[in-house]
Amino acid sequence: MATEENNIPKGKSPTPFSQTYFHGTKADLKLGELIQTGNSSNFGKRKNAKYIFLSATLDAAIWGAELSIGEGSERIYLVEPTGAIEDDPDLTDRKFPGNPTKSYRSQDPFRVVGEVTIWKGHPTDQVQAMKDALAKLKDKGIDSLNDE
Repeated sequence: MATEENNIPKGKSPTPFSQTYFHGTKADLKLGELIQTGNSSNFGKRKNAKYIFLSATLDAAIWGAELSIGEGSERIYLVEPTGAIEDDPDLTDRKFPGNPTKSYRSQDPFRVVGEVTIWKGHPTDQVQAMKDALAKLKDKGIDSLNDE
């Protein structure tokens, strides 16, 4: 029997949606596929990734897609973590204390639940400036905290 105010059966609560995050990449992934650690990292020393990354903001995922290494098209996926996530220390410790970019990492897989097919990337000169800045950091020996 539903209450008149909200059509929710008496004694029942609405079921919340799980938090969905974004993952930017050049990988061609399928719905239901798991994104896992162990693949070659797009950043730092490019060794097998100890972490995988996601964001609660589309802008951060766009940066992930634009800066990722590979031959494929830039893609933004909607993902659900299957385990614990934590702040990404490269962004929250070094650049944006307090995590305003809502950037996270995990050692547990993410499940692909959708794809954002319409989005606008950053201007080409802004992407190149970011790539140049990352190259300068690498030349100075400043690598990702995620390599540790």
